[in-house]
Amino acid sequence: MEPDSRRGEILTVAVRLFSRRPYSEVSTTDVAHAAGVARGLVNHYFGTKKDLYLEVVRVMLTVPRDALEGMPADEPLERRVDAIVSWFLDVVSRHSTSWLAAINAGGMAGDAQVDGVIAEAIDVAADSVLDAVGLGVEPSEALRGMARSYVGLAVFTGREWLQRGVLSREQVHALLAASLLALVSDVFPQAG
Repeated sequence: MEPDSRRGEILTVAVRLFSRRPYSEVSTTDVAHAAGVARGLVNHYFGTKKDLYLEVVRVMLTVPRDALEGMPADEPLERRVDAIVSWFLDVVSRHSTSWLAAINAGGMAGDAQVDGVIAEAIDVAADSVLDAVGLGVEPSEALRGMARSYVGLAVFTGREWLQRGVLSREQVHALLAASLLALVSDVFPQAG
C-alpha cells in the first residue's frame, strides 16, 4: 500500500477508536492492532500518541478547503445559507460520534495543543462561513470574531441535537439558518 494510503488508513482507525473511547483509554498499540500494522508504523507517520490525537481532532473539526466548491456562489443569500447549514448538518450527522468526541476534546480539554487545534478549526470554519455568504474577501478582525461566534453557536446547537437529543435536525437547521441570515443582514455590517 502507498504511504499516503497507509497513513490515511491508520488515521481512519484512530478516528474510530478515539470516538469510542477517551484519549486515556486508547494506545498506539490499539490503533496499530486495529489497522493491521506494526506500532512502529503508527509512530513513524504520527509520532507520539498525542500527535496522532491532535491529527484526529484536526481532521474531525477542520472544514476541508474543497467543501465550499459545491456551494451556490451566484445564488441568493438564503440559498447559500441553506446550503452551508445543510452541509454542516450532513457532515456532523454522518460522523456524529467522532465529531462529538472531537468537540468534547476526548478528555483532553484544557490541553494547550488540543485547544490550539480546536481554535484553528474554528478559525477555518469562520472563514468558510464568511466565504459562503460572500464576505470572505479580506474580512476585518471584528467580522472574523463575529463569524467565530456563529461557529460556536453551530457547535453547541449541534451538540444539543446529537448528544442531548432535545432538538430535531429541522429545528437545528431553522435556528442556524435564521441566525446566519440575521447576522449577515443586521450584525455583520457593524464590523466595518
